[in-house]
Amino acid sequence: MTPDMLLTFLVLAGAIALFISEKMPPEVVAMLVLAALLTLRLVSTEEALSGFSSPATVTVAAMFVLSAGLQRSGSLNRLGETIARIRWGWLLALVMMLLSALVSAFINNTAAVAVFLPLIIAAAVANKLPPSKFLIPLSYAAQFGGVCTLIGTSTNLLVDSMARQAGHEGFTIFEFSQLGIIFVVVGTVYLMIARQFLLPDLGVPQQADSGHAGRYVAELLVPEKSGAIGKRGSELLPDDSGDVVVLEIFRGRAAVPSPRGTGIEAGDRLLVRGNWTDIEAARRKLKLRHDDVAGDLEGDDEDGRVHAEAMVAPSSHLIGHTLASLRFAHTYHARVQGLHRHRLSTRQPLDHVPLAVGDVLLLDAPESALDLMRADPGLVVLGEREQTRTSIRRSLLALGILVAVVAVAAAGLMSIVASAIIGCCMLLLLRVLEPEDAYAAIDWRVVLLLAGVLPLGIALQNSGAAALLANFSIGLFGGFGPVATLAVIYVLTSVLTETMSNNASAAVVVPIAIATAESLGLDSKPFLVAVAFAASTSFATPISYQTNTMVYAAGGYRFRDFVKVGLPLNIIFIVMAVVLIPRYFPFSA
Repeated sequence: MTPDMLLTFLVLAGAIALFISEKMPPEVVAMLVLAALLTLRLVSTEEALSGFSSPATVTVAAMFVLSAGLQRSGSLNRLGETIARIRWGWLLALVMMLLSALVSAFINNTAAVAVFLPLIIAAAVANKLPPSKFLIPLSYAAQFGGVCTLIGTSTNLLVDSMARQAGHEGFTIFEFSQLGIIFVVVGTVYLMIARQFLLPDLGVPQQADSGHAGRYVAELLVPEKSGAIGKRGSELLPDDSGDVVVLEIFRGRAAVPSPRGTGIEAGDRLLVRGNWTDIEAARRKLKLRHDDVAGDLEGDDEDGRVHAEAMVAPSSHLIGHTLASLRFAHTYHARVQGLHRHRLSTRQPLDHVPLAVGDVLLLDAPESALDLMRADPGLVVLGEREQTRTSIRRSLLALGILVAVVAVAAAGLMSIVASAIIGCCMLLLLRVLEPEDAYAAIDWRVVLLLAGVLPLGIALQNSGAAALLANFSIGLFGGFGPVATLAVIYVLTSVLTETMSNNASAAVVVPIAIATAESLGLDSKPFLVAVAFAASTSFATPISYQTNTMVYAAGGYRFRDFVKVGLPLNIIFIVMAVVLIPRYFPFSA
């Protein structure tokens, strides 16, 4: 092993550890990897910066803008409203999955799920059906729909770019389609069965009351004459308070040293966690109040106010910021009364908790504030409300431009990156999108992630580390034939994707897949397809894919629900991939 190999393996191990630990955002880890590769001289300056100019990176940024054109014009809302009119549960689920898969084949799947999510919840509630029977299938359908085309996911574009960078033939825009459609059909049939037997029935939220899914953290104010005054934290809650627990007691803005043994005084703030219905029952019984933050807001009265839930979207500008730093109440004219996040363990005041993807904010707001939040791409308003009005002209233009981009690239008249850039320019010239909307539509976290991990693939190839790993794999599994090696590549990518970013896992495995194919004297395409499909279809955990995180919170699911439904689907897809990939992408060039 050469010094460069050893250093590359150390950088790779550090990157994987940081990606899995989630102590830093994936894009920050990617930039650290880039800096390490440059510092250790494992890549040249040109190679280090090649990720920013990669066709994959530029195309992904352009596709975010094209997706926003459809979303902002109201086209997806109109499609979602059409689905929501279906009254039969099985038909609603079937049409929802097929349309989600179709839309996700051409636009960013998180954008599709963000639009369909509140509409599907509303349709389910209106028909007295549990939303929990629909939301995991919505996420999964968006994922396996994305593998049907080259532009369906950023991972497909990343794999294509890395293959071309290594001197191998890339993929055409519809080269995945035949295989992808089979995955869509099998996945849809499986989910139609699984939703009946494996998905939990968490009931139908009542629109008029606090039927909010999941456990919230809330901050309650102790007013004068409250029944909580004089009680210690350990004896505060009545016996019928359900699962509500007191996390902290704040006096001023400081936490008291021993919340369980401290007597409660007027003006204290109680940080509690539990089912929202139980929190509200305890609040009323003890005569506690929600904090009337931003009491100077216009229309700050009880008339015309509603409770709503808003989820932090994957590309939201709110991520990493606190409610206090954002001045959320003044910005959105809404008070946050509760925060729902799976496994949220905080001892901070609610307005000091940094927001994360999938957080659900329980809001007390006037009706007009909901329109303001719907216009913000960083928030997904959940519940049955009137959606964004559709502009027929802008919808037709956005759809026509997207179709033209795909058609021109498919016909080979120009590359997908060129047609996508021209499509973005047309959206701006025709005023379908304003420039600030186009800037806001790009998820710069994904762009930085791609730009940072691409040089890691170059370092793996240049140092010979990828070839060393490939030879090791061949030594273990090569005797069982190329099909067994393909299965190992697929499973390795799938396992990595369940624990870290799908783009990061693809960037790690692609150089190994290419080196393996070269060592065996085989065409690299079947191995690259295995990486693309495995990295883009991640079902077994709620944190493995952004759409999973979105429905995890909105549906009130538990971690084991994804394992129970997603793991069998992962196994089905592994078997299908091993059998079908060699038929559509032969090992012999």
